[in-house]
Amino acid sequence: MWEVIGSTIAHEFSDIPDMAELTRLSLRLLLAALLGGLLGYERETKGKAAGIKTHMLVALGSAIFMVIPLQIGVEVGDLTRVMQGMVTGIGFLGAGTILKGRDEESVKGLTTAAGLWMTSAIGMTVGLGQAGSALLCTSFALLVFALMPRFMRLAASTGQHEK
Repeated sequence: MWEVIGSTIAHEFSDIPDMAELTRLSLRLLLAALLGGLLGYERETKGKAAGIKTHMLVALGSAIFMVIPLQIGVEVGDLTRVMQGMVTGIGFLGAGTILKGRDEESVKGLTTAAGLWMTSAIGMTVGLGQAGSALLCTSFALLVFALMPRFMRLAASTGQHEK
């Protein structure tokens, strides 16, 4: 009886067969969570609805949705169907952050929704083992979050001076 229990438990954890796979999985999941956390931190400091925890979970979930199919032997080409489903699914999550005001011009949450979408893409990238690309993309996203509001204020103030 104890042999059956022991072998059943061992089989349940056989998806991580050695230290190399444990390190790879841990590194990818940790990196995805950290990169998502960076984007979430920026959003949270701006008082946006989706902050650190949300972005970390989106990146982490996206990474695991890429890692598991690779672990079970799904061909990389077949991952495109998983990616398509994730892009659609994260769209629904992002849609929940968008609020339309009473007038036609008042829409809030589009940047947060786009940020969640980007965070998911970064998580997928990490899950696929493309850490360098994920770091670069995170850097670009942070630049957009940081620089575009300044650019828009500058453009608005320049436009008012011309009138």
